[in-house]
Amino acid sequence: MFDSLSDRLESVFKKLRGHGRLDESNIQDGLREVRLALLEADVNFKVVKDFVEKVKARALGQDVLGSLTPGQQVIKIVHEELIELLGGENCALNLSGKPPYVIMMSGLQGSGKTTSAAKLALFLRRQKYAPYLVPADVYRPAAIDQLTKLGAELGVPVYPSTVDMNPVDICAAAMRDAELKGCSVILIDTAGRLHIDELLMQELVGIKEKCRPQEILFVADAMTGQDAVTVAEKFNEVLDITGVVLTKMDGDARGGAALSIKSITGKPLKFVGMGERLSELEVFHPDRIASRILGMGDVLTLIEKAQSTIDAKEAEALEKKFKKAEFDLEDFRTQMRRIKKLGSLEGIMKLIPGMGQIRKQLQDVQMPEKELGKVEAMISSMTMAERREPKIINPSRKQRIAKGSGVTVTEVNQLLKNFEQMQKMMKKMAGGKMPAMPQGGRMPGMPGMGGMPGGMPGMPAGLPSGGGRTAAEAAKLKEKRKKAKKQRRKK
Repeated sequence: MFDSLSDRLESVFKKLRGHGRLDESNIQDGLREVRLALLEADVNFKVVKDFVEKVKARALGQDVLGSLTPGQQVIKIVHEELIELLGGENCALNLSGKPPYVIMMSGLQGSGKTTSAAKLALFLRRQKYAPYLVPADVYRPAAIDQLTKLGAELGVPVYPSTVDMNPVDICAAAMRDAELKGCSVILIDTAGRLHIDELLMQELVGIKEKCRPQEILFVADAMTGQDAVTVAEKFNEVLDITGVVLTKMDGDARGGAALSIKSITGKPLKFVGMGERLSELEVFHPDRIASRILGMGDVLTLIEKAQSTIDAKEAEALEKKFKKAEFDLEDFRTQMRRIKKLGSLEGIMKLIPGMGQIRKQLQDVQMPEKELGKVEAMISSMTMAERREPKIINPSRKQRIAKGSGVTVTEVNQLLKNFEQMQKMMKKMAGGKMPAMPQGGRMPGMPGMGGMPGGMPGMPAGLPSGGGRTAAEAAKLKEKRKKAKKQRRKK
Protein backbone atom coordinates (compact mmCIF):
# COMPACT_ATOMS: atom_id res chain seq x y z
CA MET A 1 0.00 0.00 0.00
CA PHE A 2 2.69 2.51 0.98
CA ASP A 3 5.10 1.66 -1.86
CA SER A 4 4.81 4.98 -3.76
CA LEU A 5 5.06 7.01 -0.53
CA SER A 6 8.09 4.97 0.57
CA ASP A 7 9.83 5.58 -2.77
CA ARG A 8 9.22 9.35 -2.58
CA LEU A 9 10.44 9.64 1.00
CA GLU A 10 13.50 7.50 0.23
CA SER A 11 14.55 9.93 -2.55
CA VAL A 12 14.07 12.89 -0.17
CA PHE A 13 16.20 11.29 2.56
CA LYS A 14 18.87 10.30 0.04
CA LYS A 15 19.33 13.98 -0.84
CA LEU A 16 19.45 14.97 2.84
CA ARG A 17 22.07 12.33 3.59
CA GLY A 18 24.11 13.63 0.66
CA HIS A 19 24.66 16.98 2.39
CA GLY A 20 27.62 16.98 4.79
CA ARG A 21 25.99 19.75 6.82
CA LEU A 22 22.35 20.81 6.83
CA ASP A 23 21.07 24.37 7.01
CA GLU A 24 17.59 25.88 7.05
CA SER A 25 17.48 25.99 3.23
CA ASN A 26 18.29 22.24 2.86
CA ILE A 27 15.67 21.29 5.44
CA GLN A 28 13.01 23.56 3.87
CA ASP A 29 13.58 21.95 0.46
CA GLY A 30 13.42 18.46 1.94
CA LEU A 31 10.23 19.15 3.89
CA ARG A 32 8.60 20.64 0.79
CA GLU A 33 9.08 17.29 -0.94
CA VAL A 34 7.84 15.41 2.14
CA ARG A 35 4.68 17.54 2.05
CA LEU A 36 4.13 16.78 -1.66
CA ALA A 37 4.73 13.05 -1.05
CA LEU A 38 2.09 12.97 1.71
CA LEU A 39 -0.45 14.95 -0.36
CA GLU A 40 0.10 12.56 -3.30
CA ALA A 41 -0.57 9.69 -0.86
CA ASP A 42 -4.04 11.23 -0.29
CA VAL A 43 -3.31 12.33 3.30
CA ASN A 44 -5.68 15.02 4.60
CA PHE A 45 -4.37 18.56 3.86
CA LYS A 46 -4.69 19.76 7.48
CA VAL A 47 -2.95 16.62 8.74
CA VAL A 48 -0.06 17.17 6.30
CA LYS A 49 0.29 20.82 7.33
CA ASP A 50 0.45 19.98 11.05
CA PHE A 51 2.86 17.08 10.45
CA VAL A 52 5.32 19.17 8.40
CA GLU A 53 5.21 22.02 10.95
CA LYS A 54 6.07 19.63 13.80
CA VAL A 55 8.96 18.08 11.85
CA LYS A 56 10.23 21.53 10.81
CA ALA A 57 10.20 22.85 14.39
CA ARG A 58 12.27 19.88 15.59
CA ALA A 59 14.56 19.68 12.54
CA LEU A 60 15.64 23.34 12.84
CA GLY A 61 16.77 22.80 16.42
CA GLN A 62 20.45 23.04 17.32
CA ASP A 63 20.65 19.32 18.12
CA VAL A 64 20.09 18.53 14.44
CA LEU A 65 22.00 21.36 12.77
CA GLY A 66 24.98 20.79 15.08
CA SER A 67 24.96 17.00 14.64
CA LEU A 68 27.66 15.12 12.73
CA THR A 69 24.90 13.19 10.90
CA PRO A 70 22.09 15.76 10.44
CA GLY A 71 20.45 13.80 7.59
CA GLN A 72 19.99 10.78 9.83
CA GLN A 73 18.68 13.01 12.62
CA VAL A 74 15.96 14.37 10.31
CA ILE A 75 14.99 10.81 9.30
CA LYS A 76 14.75 9.91 13.01
CA ILE A 77 12.44 12.91 13.61
CA VAL A 78 10.21 11.99 10.63
CA HIS A 79 10.02 8.40 11.92
CA GLU A 80 8.99 9.52 15.41
CA GLU A 81 6.40 11.98 14.08
CA LEU A 82 4.99 9.33 11.71
CA ILE A 83 4.48 7.02 14.70
CA GLU A 84 2.64 9.82 16.50
CA LEU A 85 0.54 10.56 13.40
CA LEU A 86 -0.50 6.91 13.17
CA GLY A 87 -1.64 6.82 16.79
CA GLY A 88 1.49 6.65 18.92
CA GLU A 89 1.03 3.14 20.28
CA ASN A 90 -1.01 0.02 19.69
CA CYS A 91 -4.53 0.25 21.15
CA ALA A 92 -5.88 -3.15 22.21
CA LEU A 93 -9.53 -4.18 22.36
CA ASN A 94 -11.33 -3.22 25.55
CA LEU A 95 -12.41 -6.63 26.85
CA SER A 96 -12.68 -5.93 30.55
CA GLY A 97 -15.39 -6.62 33.10
CA LYS A 98 -17.78 -9.53 33.09
CA PRO A 99 -18.22 -11.54 29.86
CA PRO A 100 -19.76 -11.90 27.38
CA TYR A 101 -18.14 -8.84 25.79
CA VAL A 102 -19.92 -7.25 22.82
CA ILE A 103 -18.15 -5.96 19.71
CA MET A 104 -20.32 -4.13 17.18
CA MET A 105 -19.09 -3.88 13.57
CA SER A 106 -20.34 -0.80 11.68
CA GLY A 107 -19.66 0.83 8.32
CA LEU A 108 -20.96 1.32 4.79
CA GLN A 109 -22.04 -1.54 2.55
CA GLY A 110 -19.14 -3.19 0.75
CA SER A 111 -16.50 -2.09 3.25
CA GLY A 112 -15.87 -5.66 4.42
CA LYS A 113 -17.78 -5.80 7.73
CA THR A 114 -18.95 -9.42 7.41
CA THR A 115 -15.51 -10.81 6.49
CA SER A 116 -13.85 -8.64 9.16
CA ALA A 117 -16.26 -10.02 11.79
CA ALA A 118 -15.21 -13.58 10.86
CA LYS A 119 -11.51 -12.62 10.81
CA LEU A 120 -11.86 -11.04 14.24
CA ALA A 121 -13.60 -14.20 15.51
CA LEU A 122 -10.57 -16.27 14.42
CA PHE A 123 -8.18 -13.74 15.98
CA LEU A 124 -10.06 -13.83 19.31
CA ARG A 125 -10.26 -17.63 19.33
CA ARG A 126 -6.46 -17.73 19.02
CA GLN A 127 -6.40 -15.45 22.08
CA LYS A 128 -8.33 -18.17 23.99
CA TYR A 129 -11.73 -16.39 23.81
CA ALA A 130 -14.94 -18.16 22.74
CA PRO A 131 -16.46 -15.99 19.95
CA TYR A 132 -20.12 -15.95 18.86
CA LEU A 133 -21.16 -14.43 15.50
CA VAL A 134 -24.41 -12.51 15.08
CA PRO A 135 -25.69 -11.72 11.54
CA ALA A 136 -27.84 -8.59 12.05
CA ASP A 137 -27.82 -7.41 8.41
CA VAL A 138 -31.29 -8.42 7.17
CA TYR A 139 -31.22 -6.15 4.11
CA ARG A 140 -28.26 -7.23 1.99
CA PRO A 141 -28.99 -10.40 0.01
CA ALA A 142 -27.07 -13.41 1.33
CA ALA A 143 -25.43 -11.44 4.20
CA ILE A 144 -26.78 -13.91 6.77
CA ASP A 145 -25.76 -16.91 4.63
CA GLN A 146 -22.25 -15.48 4.16
CA LEU A 147 -21.60 -15.10 7.89
CA THR A 148 -23.18 -18.51 8.60
CA LYS A 149 -20.81 -20.18 6.09
CA LEU A 150 -17.79 -18.33 7.48
CA GLY A 151 -18.77 -19.40 11.02
CA ALA A 152 -19.05 -23.03 9.89
CA GLU A 153 -15.63 -22.78 8.25
CA LEU A 154 -14.12 -21.54 11.51
CA GLY A 155 -16.15 -23.82 13.76
CA VAL A 156 -17.62 -20.78 15.54
CA PRO A 157 -21.33 -20.70 16.58
CA VAL A 158 -23.59 -18.31 14.62
CA TYR A 159 -27.01 -17.03 15.72
CA PRO A 160 -29.72 -18.36 13.32
CA SER A 161 -31.06 -15.00 12.09
CA THR A 162 -33.69 -14.72 9.34
CA VAL A 163 -34.49 -11.79 7.02
CA ASP A 164 -37.96 -11.25 8.54
CA MET A 165 -36.53 -10.49 12.01
CA ASN A 166 -35.86 -7.06 13.52
CA PRO A 167 -32.07 -6.37 13.85
CA VAL A 168 -32.39 -5.04 17.43
CA ASP A 169 -34.41 -8.13 18.45
CA ILE A 170 -31.81 -10.38 16.78
CA CYS A 171 -29.01 -8.84 18.87
CA ALA A 172 -30.99 -9.08 22.14
CA ALA A 173 -31.86 -12.75 21.56
CA ALA A 174 -28.29 -13.53 20.43
CA MET A 175 -26.88 -12.15 23.68
CA ARG A 176 -29.07 -14.52 25.71
CA ASP A 177 -28.12 -17.47 23.47
CA ALA A 178 -24.39 -16.65 23.71
CA GLU A 179 -24.55 -16.69 27.51
CA LEU A 180 -26.27 -20.09 27.48
CA LYS A 181 -23.58 -21.45 25.14
CA GLY A 182 -20.80 -20.08 27.38
CA CYS A 183 -19.38 -17.76 24.70
CA SER A 184 -17.17 -14.91 25.94
CA VAL A 185 -17.23 -12.48 22.97
CA ILE A 186 -20.24 -11.55 20.79
CA LEU A 187 -19.47 -10.10 17.35
CA ILE A 188 -22.42 -8.26 15.78
CA ASP A 189 -22.34 -7.78 11.99
CA THR A 190 -24.65 -4.78 11.44
CA ALA A 191 -26.24 -3.58 8.20
CA GLY A 192 -24.66 -0.98 5.95
CA ARG A 193 -25.85 1.23 3.13
CA LEU A 194 -24.19 2.62 0.03
CA HIS A 195 -24.43 6.00 1.78
CA ILE A 196 -25.20 7.35 5.25
CA ASP A 197 -28.93 7.78 5.95
CA GLU A 198 -31.16 8.44 8.96
CA LEU A 199 -32.75 4.95 8.98
CA LEU A 200 -29.35 3.23 9.14
CA MET A 201 -28.13 5.42 11.99
CA GLN A 202 -31.33 4.97 14.04
CA GLU A 203 -31.00 1.20 13.75
CA LEU A 204 -27.35 1.27 14.83
CA VAL A 205 -28.16 3.53 17.78
CA GLY A 206 -30.94 1.08 18.78
CA ILE A 207 -28.49 -1.86 18.75
CA LYS A 208 -25.97 0.16 20.75
CA GLU A 209 -28.54 1.07 23.44
CA LYS A 210 -29.82 -2.52 23.68
CA CYS A 211 -26.47 -4.35 23.74
CA ARG A 212 -24.15 -1.76 25.34
CA PRO A 213 -21.07 -2.91 23.37
CA GLN A 214 -17.57 -2.58 24.83
CA GLU A 215 -16.29 -1.90 21.32
CA ILE A 216 -17.90 -0.19 18.31
CA LEU A 217 -15.53 -0.73 15.41
CA PHE A 218 -15.93 1.24 12.21
CA VAL A 219 -14.89 -0.87 9.19
CA ALA A 220 -13.51 1.21 6.30
CA ASP A 221 -12.25 0.28 2.84
CA ALA A 222 -8.69 1.63 2.52
CA MET A 223 -9.14 1.89 -1.26
CA THR A 224 -11.63 4.77 -0.79
CA GLY A 225 -8.92 7.05 0.64
CA GLN A 226 -10.13 10.32 2.17
CA ASP A 227 -13.79 9.29 1.73
CA ALA A 228 -13.21 6.59 4.35
CA VAL A 229 -12.00 9.26 6.81
CA THR A 230 -15.02 11.50 6.11
CA VAL A 231 -17.49 8.64 6.64
CA ALA A 232 -15.66 7.53 9.82
CA GLU A 233 -16.03 11.07 11.18
CA LYS A 234 -19.82 10.98 10.61
CA PHE A 235 -20.22 7.54 12.19
CA ASN A 236 -18.17 8.75 15.15
CA GLU A 237 -20.48 11.74 15.68
CA VAL A 238 -23.53 9.46 15.99
CA LEU A 239 -22.14 6.26 17.56
CA ASP A 240 -18.96 7.42 19.33
CA ILE A 241 -16.89 4.62 17.77
CA THR A 242 -14.03 3.13 19.77
CA GLY A 243 -11.74 2.19 16.90
CA VAL A 244 -11.28 1.57 13.18
CA VAL A 245 -10.61 -1.53 11.05
CA LEU A 246 -9.08 -0.76 7.64
CA THR A 247 -9.68 -3.44 5.01
CA LYS A 248 -7.87 -4.10 1.69
CA MET A 249 -4.57 -2.80 3.02
CA ASP A 250 -2.84 -5.25 0.66
CA GLY A 251 -4.17 -3.34 -2.35
CA ASP A 252 -2.59 -0.47 -4.27
CA ALA A 253 -4.30 2.33 -2.31
CA ARG A 254 -2.00 5.23 -1.49
CA GLY A 255 -2.37 4.98 2.30
CA GLY A 256 -3.95 8.37 3.00
CA ALA A 257 -6.77 6.91 5.10
CA ALA A 258 -4.38 5.10 7.45
CA LEU A 259 -2.29 8.24 7.93
CA SER A 260 -5.25 10.61 8.43
CA ILE A 261 -7.90 8.71 10.38
CA LYS A 262 -6.47 9.08 13.91
CA SER A 263 -5.88 12.85 13.56
CA ILE A 264 -9.35 13.52 12.12
CA THR A 265 -11.53 11.25 14.27
CA GLY A 266 -9.39 11.02 17.40
CA LYS A 267 -10.07 7.26 17.37
CA PRO A 268 -7.30 4.67 16.91
CA LEU A 269 -6.77 2.21 14.10
CA LYS A 270 -7.00 -1.21 15.80
CA PHE A 271 -6.83 -3.75 12.97
CA VAL A 272 -5.93 -3.93 9.28
CA GLY A 273 -7.08 -6.53 6.75
CA MET A 274 -4.07 -7.69 4.68
CA GLY A 275 -5.76 -10.19 2.33
CA GLU A 276 -8.83 -12.30 1.62
CA ARG A 277 -7.99 -15.26 3.86
CA LEU A 278 -9.58 -15.29 7.31
CA SER A 279 -6.15 -15.45 8.95
CA GLU A 280 -5.04 -12.23 7.24
CA LEU A 281 -6.00 -9.73 9.93
CA GLU A 282 -3.19 -7.85 11.68
CA VAL A 283 -3.16 -5.81 14.87
CA PHE A 284 -2.26 -2.24 13.89
CA HIS A 285 1.10 -1.18 15.35
CA PRO A 286 1.94 2.49 14.51
CA ASP A 287 5.68 2.03 15.08
CA ARG A 288 5.85 -0.99 12.77
CA ILE A 289 3.86 0.69 9.99
CA ALA A 290 6.06 3.81 10.27
CA SER A 291 9.14 1.59 9.88
CA ARG A 292 7.63 -0.06 6.79
CA ILE A 293 6.86 3.35 5.22
CA LEU A 294 10.49 4.44 5.73
CA GLY A 295 11.84 1.16 4.32
CA MET A 296 13.15 -0.09 7.69
CA GLY A 297 11.29 -3.41 7.53
CA ASP A 298 9.12 -4.99 10.22
CA VAL A 299 10.88 -7.93 11.87
CA LEU A 300 8.46 -8.20 14.81
CA THR A 301 5.46 -8.79 12.51
CA LEU A 302 7.45 -11.40 10.58
CA ILE A 303 8.33 -13.19 13.85
CA GLU A 304 4.69 -13.12 15.00
CA LYS A 305 3.54 -14.55 11.65
CA ALA A 306 6.13 -17.32 11.90
CA GLN A 307 5.13 -18.14 15.49
CA SER A 308 1.46 -18.38 14.51
CA THR A 309 2.17 -20.85 11.67
CA ILE A 310 5.03 -22.94 13.10
CA ASP A 311 4.35 -25.30 15.97
CA ALA A 312 7.17 -25.38 18.56
CA LYS A 313 7.12 -29.20 18.86
CA GLU A 314 7.20 -29.65 15.08
CA ALA A 315 10.07 -27.18 14.81
CA GLU A 316 12.03 -29.15 17.44
CA ALA A 317 11.38 -32.46 15.64
CA LEU A 318 12.49 -30.87 12.35
CA GLU A 319 15.69 -29.57 13.98
CA LYS A 320 16.53 -33.12 15.09
CA LYS A 321 15.98 -34.37 11.54
CA PHE A 322 18.33 -31.68 10.22
CA LYS A 323 21.03 -32.67 12.71
CA LYS A 324 20.71 -36.35 11.72
CA ALA A 325 20.42 -35.46 8.00
CA GLU A 326 17.04 -37.26 7.82
CA PHE A 327 15.20 -34.38 6.12
CA ASP A 328 13.06 -35.85 3.30
CA LEU A 329 10.71 -34.55 0.57
CA GLU A 330 7.67 -34.86 2.85
CA ASP A 331 9.36 -32.55 5.38
CA PHE A 332 10.33 -30.18 2.57
CA ARG A 333 6.73 -29.96 1.32
CA THR A 334 5.46 -29.29 4.86
CA GLN A 335 7.91 -26.39 5.27
CA MET A 336 6.98 -24.95 1.86
CA ARG A 337 3.32 -24.88 2.89
CA ARG A 338 4.24 -23.11 6.13
CA ILE A 339 6.18 -20.46 4.20
CA LYS A 340 3.14 -19.92 1.94
CA LYS A 341 1.02 -19.24 5.04
CA LEU A 342 3.31 -16.33 5.88
CA GLY A 343 2.26 -14.65 2.61
CA SER A 344 3.98 -14.01 -0.72
CA LEU A 345 7.79 -14.09 -0.86
CA GLU A 346 7.74 -10.47 -2.02
CA GLY A 347 5.63 -9.51 1.01
CA ILE A 348 8.02 -11.36 3.34
CA MET A 349 11.01 -9.56 1.79
CA LYS A 350 9.42 -6.19 2.55
CA LEU A 351 9.33 -7.06 6.26
CA ILE A 352 13.10 -7.75 6.34
CA PRO A 353 15.20 -4.59 6.87
CA GLY A 354 17.06 -3.63 3.71
CA MET A 355 15.47 -6.34 1.54
CA GLY A 356 12.91 -3.93 0.08
CA GLN A 357 15.68 -1.95 -1.61
CA ILE A 358 17.37 -5.14 -2.87
CA ARG A 359 14.04 -6.28 -4.34
CA LYS A 360 13.73 -2.98 -6.24
CA GLN A 361 17.20 -3.51 -7.73
CA LEU A 362 16.11 -6.95 -8.94
CA GLN A 363 12.94 -5.80 -10.71
CA ASP A 364 13.54 -8.09 -13.71
CA VAL A 365 14.05 -11.15 -11.49
CA GLN A 366 10.74 -12.91 -10.90
CA MET A 367 10.06 -14.23 -7.40
CA PRO A 368 9.78 -18.06 -7.66
CA GLU A 369 6.11 -18.36 -6.60
CA LYS A 370 5.19 -20.46 -9.66
CA GLU A 371 8.30 -22.60 -9.33
CA LEU A 372 7.42 -23.36 -5.71
CA GLY A 373 3.94 -24.35 -6.90
CA LYS A 374 5.48 -26.76 -9.42
CA VAL A 375 7.73 -28.29 -6.79
CA GLU A 376 4.79 -28.82 -4.43
CA ALA A 377 2.74 -30.39 -7.25
CA MET A 378 5.57 -32.82 -8.07
CA ILE A 379 6.05 -33.86 -4.43
CA SER A 380 2.27 -34.20 -3.98
CA SER A 381 2.15 -36.56 -6.99
CA MET A 382 4.54 -38.93 -5.24
CA THR A 383 3.50 -41.71 -2.88
CA MET A 384 4.49 -41.41 0.79
CA ALA A 385 7.15 -44.09 0.25
CA GLU A 386 8.64 -42.07 -2.64
CA ARG A 387 8.73 -38.89 -0.55
CA ARG A 388 10.43 -40.69 2.32
CA GLU A 389 12.91 -42.53 0.05
CA PRO A 390 13.39 -40.70 -3.31
CA LYS A 391 15.98 -43.29 -4.45
CA ILE A 392 13.18 -45.78 -5.27
CA ILE A 393 11.83 -43.45 -8.00
CA ASN A 394 12.61 -45.27 -11.27
CA PRO A 395 11.87 -44.08 -14.86
CA SER A 396 8.26 -45.36 -14.87
CA ARG A 397 7.57 -43.66 -11.53
CA LYS A 398 9.08 -40.42 -12.89
CA GLN A 399 6.69 -40.54 -15.85
CA ARG A 400 3.72 -41.02 -13.49
CA ILE A 401 4.84 -38.11 -11.27
CA ALA A 402 5.40 -35.83 -14.28
CA LYS A 403 1.97 -36.66 -15.69
CA GLY A 404 0.27 -36.18 -12.33
CA SER A 405 1.84 -32.77 -11.72
CA GLY A 406 1.71 -31.39 -15.26
CA VAL A 407 5.48 -31.10 -15.72
CA THR A 408 8.15 -32.84 -17.79
CA VAL A 409 10.27 -35.81 -16.73
CA THR A 410 13.30 -33.49 -17.03
CA GLU A 411 11.84 -31.24 -14.32
CA VAL A 412 11.25 -34.26 -12.07
CA ASN A 413 14.88 -35.32 -12.62
CA GLN A 414 16.05 -31.79 -11.72
CA LEU A 415 14.01 -31.85 -8.50
CA LEU A 416 15.51 -35.20 -7.44
CA LYS A 417 19.05 -34.15 -8.41
CA ASN A 418 18.87 -30.90 -6.43
CA PHE A 419 17.33 -32.62 -3.43
CA GLU A 420 20.11 -35.24 -3.47
CA GLN A 421 22.72 -32.42 -3.48
CA MET A 422 20.97 -30.75 -0.58
CA GLN A 423 20.95 -34.01 1.41
CA LYS A 424 24.71 -34.46 0.82
CA MET A 425 25.34 -30.94 2.10
CA MET A 426 23.23 -31.62 5.19
CA LYS A 427 25.16 -34.82 5.97
CA LYS A 428 28.47 -32.96 5.77
CA MET A 429 27.13 -30.18 7.99
CA ALA A 430 25.76 -32.75 10.45
CA GLY A 431 29.25 -34.23 10.63
CA GLY A 432 30.71 -30.83 11.51
CA LYS A 433 32.21 -30.21 8.05
CA MET A 434 31.56 -27.24 5.81
CA PRO A 435 30.56 -28.55 2.37
CA ALA A 436 32.75 -27.68 -0.59
CA MET A 437 31.27 -25.58 -3.37
CA PRO A 438 29.75 -27.91 -6.02
CA GLN A 439 31.12 -27.94 -9.55
CA GLY A 440 29.90 -24.89 -11.43
CA GLY A 441 30.65 -22.53 -8.52
CA ARG A 442 27.13 -22.36 -7.15
CA MET A 443 25.26 -23.74 -4.17
CA PRO A 444 22.28 -25.98 -4.89
CA GLY A 445 19.04 -24.07 -4.55
CA MET A 446 15.57 -25.23 -3.64
CA PRO A 447 14.83 -28.60 -5.23
CA GLY A 448 13.40 -28.14 -8.70
CA MET A 449 14.41 -24.47 -8.93
CA GLY A 450 17.97 -24.69 -10.16
CA GLY A 451 20.92 -23.10 -8.39
CA MET A 452 20.77 -19.88 -6.45
CA PRO A 453 23.82 -17.73 -7.31
CA GLY A 454 24.56 -15.28 -4.52
CA GLY A 455 21.75 -16.84 -2.51
CA MET A 456 19.02 -15.14 -4.57
CA PRO A 457 16.09 -17.40 -5.48
CA GLY A 458 14.51 -17.33 -8.89
CA MET A 459 17.69 -16.53 -10.82
CA PRO A 460 18.67 -18.93 -13.61
CA ALA A 461 21.05 -21.71 -12.72
CA GLY A 462 24.69 -21.55 -13.82
CA LEU A 463 24.96 -17.81 -14.39
CA PRO A 464 28.30 -16.82 -16.00
CA SER A 465 31.01 -16.18 -13.42
CA GLY A 466 32.79 -13.76 -15.72
CA GLY A 467 33.67 -13.43 -19.40
CA GLY A 468 30.42 -15.15 -20.34
CA ARG A 469 31.50 -18.52 -18.88
CA THR A 470 30.44 -20.51 -15.84
CA ALA A 471 33.17 -21.58 -13.38
CA ALA A 472 33.00 -25.14 -14.77
CA GLU A 473 33.51 -23.93 -18.34
CA ALA A 474 36.43 -21.73 -17.25
CA ALA A 475 38.09 -24.71 -15.50
CA LYS A 476 37.73 -26.91 -18.64
CA LEU A 477 39.24 -24.16 -20.82
CA LYS A 478 42.17 -23.77 -18.42
CA GLU A 479 42.86 -27.54 -18.55
CA LYS A 480 42.66 -27.49 -22.36
CA ARG A 481 45.22 -24.67 -22.52
CA LYS A 482 47.61 -26.62 -20.22
CA LYS A 483 47.46 -29.68 -22.50
CA ALA A 484 48.07 -27.52 -25.58
CA LYS A 485 51.12 -25.92 -23.87
CA LYS A 486 52.58 -29.36 -23.00
CA GLN A 487 52.17 -30.54 -26.59
CA ARG A 488 53.99 -27.45 -27.89
CA ARG A 489 56.91 -28.13 -25.51
CA LYS A 490 57.24 -31.74 -26.75
CA LYS A 491 57.43 -30.52 -30.34
